[in-house]
Amino acid sequence: MKLICISDTHGKHKDLILPKGDMIIHAGDVSSRGSEFEIKTFLNWFSSLDFKYKIFIAGNHDFYFENKTKRSIKEIIPENVIYLNDSSINIEGLNIWGSPIQPEFFNWAFNRQRGEEILLHWNLIPNNIDILITHGPPLGILDRTIRDGISVGCEDLLNIIKAKKPKYHIFGHIHEAYGIVVKPETTFINASVLNERYLLVNKPITINL
Repeated sequence: MKLICISDTHGKHKDLILPKGDMIIHAGDVSSRGSEFEIKTFLNWFSSLDFKYKIFIAGNHDFYFENKTKRSIKEIIPENVIYLNDSSINIEGLNIWGSPIQPEFFNWAFNRQRGEEILLHWNLIPNNIDILITHGPPLGILDRTIRDGISVGCEDLLNIIKAKKPKYHIFGHIHEAYGIVVKPETTFINASVLNERYLLVNKPITINL
């Protein structure tokens, strides 16, 4: 199965040149300000893509998904699109779990305090996970900001990943940290397609599963 990874399109999705594949995963920040119009525009585009499986999570810009009820969100998700929010799905034997949560960051959407509060979410990650999708990175892996050069990823998430050992961890959030890091147990993918200036310069990342 060929998997295409993208993240942080911020409304510029229509400018993407996507390679062919079987599954596409978007790791959040589908919009700029999280308005209903932005979200519906993205969903119309996403649902039209020529992939057998289309999966996405929200990000810190996607306020719509934090502010609306589960029922109202379900009503706008196209039938051929999978939306994950602290939830999982099994596709052709692959166990996939996704969450929009990230450590507190300028009071954006889906922010949680590090420690006990964010662990309420990370502890939901099941065992035997193949693909983990979160909006933010783990500490020390593709999480370094260009502005001050510090790592801003989540240590609590990193500890859970070390314990659960997903085969792949797909995320975004820190645009300038785009890339792939391969560790013995887990391959980490920051799939941000925009750079720190919100310019579309990074290519979608392809994985052959």
